[in-house]
Amino acid sequence: MEERVADKTEFTECWHRTTESPYIMRLALSAGIGGLLFGYDTGVISGALLYIRDEFDQVDKKTWLQETIVSMAVAGAIIGAAFGGWMNDKVGRKRSILVADVVFFLGALVMASAPAPLVIILGRVLVGLGVGMASMTAPLYISEASPAKIRGALVSINGFLITAGQFLSYLINLAFTKAPGTWRWMLGVAGVPAAIQFMLMLSLPESPRWLYRQNKEEEAKHILSKIYRPSEVEEEMRAMQESVKTEREEEGLIGHSLAQKLKSALANDVVRRALYAGITVQVAQQFVGINTVMYYSPTIVQFAGIASNSTALALSLVTSGLNTVGSILSMVFIDRCGRRKLMLTSMIGIILCLVTLSAIFNLAAHHAPAISKQDTVSFGANFTCQPYTKAPNFSSWNCMHCLQVDCAFCASSESDVLPGACLAGDKRIRGICGAENRVWFSEGCPSKFGIVAVAILGLYIIVYSPGMGTVPWVLNSEIYPLRFRGLGGGIAAVCNWCANLIVSESFLSLTKALGTSGTFLLFAGFSLVGLGAIYTLVPETKGLQFEEVEKLLQKGFKPFPFNTKKEDNQGKEQDLA
Repeated sequence: MEERVADKTEFTECWHRTTESPYIMRLALSAGIGGLLFGYDTGVISGALLYIRDEFDQVDKKTWLQETIVSMAVAGAIIGAAFGGWMNDKVGRKRSILVADVVFFLGALVMASAPAPLVIILGRVLVGLGVGMASMTAPLYISEASPAKIRGALVSINGFLITAGQFLSYLINLAFTKAPGTWRWMLGVAGVPAAIQFMLMLSLPESPRWLYRQNKEEEAKHILSKIYRPSEVEEEMRAMQESVKTEREEEGLIGHSLAQKLKSALANDVVRRALYAGITVQVAQQFVGINTVMYYSPTIVQFAGIASNSTALALSLVTSGLNTVGSILSMVFIDRCGRRKLMLTSMIGIILCLVTLSAIFNLAAHHAPAISKQDTVSFGANFTCQPYTKAPNFSSWNCMHCLQVDCAFCASSESDVLPGACLAGDKRIRGICGAENRVWFSEGCPSKFGIVAVAILGLYIIVYSPGMGTVPWVLNSEIYPLRFRGLGGGIAAVCNWCANLIVSESFLSLTKALGTSGTFLLFAGFSLVGLGAIYTLVPETKGLQFEEVEKLLQKGFKPFPFNTKKEDNQGKEQDLA
């Protein structure tokens, strides 16, 4: 039997289908707001953190507390994704999205009204629970309600709305930089899209595939008739019938409890191979370091030598906008080029950008402005950085040495890159520095290379977004058999959020231990490992129906050069024939 070749679907096909049936786009956009929530939460904390630090001294002084405020949403998302996988199979995709909206909305209210950092952390955990459930449910819902030929483009809408949410968060951050309560508004506004999605989802149906599995064939057929062309409805119903029949035959062997289902999934060759691929892309997505850029983007811009909060936020808005542009490119090319090729190309670009960023930050560190002893002591002994005065080699100090001992650099009034003062990192002293029309640097040193670093950061996002940004969620929405789709997607999403937690919780500590240059080089190493894993374990699924993906995994996937022996044997058989 000849193996089916995946269709070369054009983006225009998606346009034609959604024009014929706007209902498809309504489903995709409404469910995709889950991606908007995901993106907004990822982006908003990066700007809000700058102002939370200004309001709470303990947050400003404790790196671990900053990392905890950022990463507790990720910890919540791990639980949300795990619980969401079970909930998807138990109560359906639609109800799971509605529950996620309610939890997210409550979390936004708690954060906005928080009187102390611990309450912010509680709100972050609640928001994380909602994001975790939505992150794996939204692409799954869209995937099961999409025709195979345009499934990639429609699920990419979720990815596009993730980046749109990040862009929106930076706009909101900028809008409230001068408003009373700054960060409270930034975090509280997150409840608005959750409320909007809740209202929209009330009027939308459940996933047709989930309904069919619940013996609601007529209801499933009615929904399919709104999505598919008349000639395609019966074919899709037959495919679902065959799939569900096979599942029910196996279900007696599988069992109904979560433990039994998990044991059966791991014993099943198809599911196990799907998990290898799904978990690989989800973990690789995080270990390229993207969420350090999203969570700490303004801080990284400050590491590059741009001290102003509002300027750092504005430049972060530009990088976030590039992320949105990249997700649009994914919608255009994912069904044309395929999932695998997009991810591999993306990973190569990411590695090159990370190595370049590492080199630029290393160059900037070695060319940091020198410390002027005369300028430093002119502020008085009480204001001088104590480690500087006690250092035996203080004459060789530059701005980086000053920042590494938790002090700050008060730049020369003539030029930021000229020798300046090394002062104690105190808010009161920052005000004195500013009163002399001098710029205060506490996160990064002034550098001629700063704008180059920001440009490479933008390029990094452009190569990340169309491939590693969007495709892992698309792949995980289509690679598992229906009976294990909620469980498999949930496991992969939990792995994504666990990797996210590790990266986001350790980033600021890594920059202190390794420096910004060493941290980006470490991510480049992780990305290289990820590139090899994706090449080895992830098959191409573009244009394939769910049932065909299952057959592909049953057969097993081996890329070049691991498949050469098999191909040689096939060639010999054909010659003999």
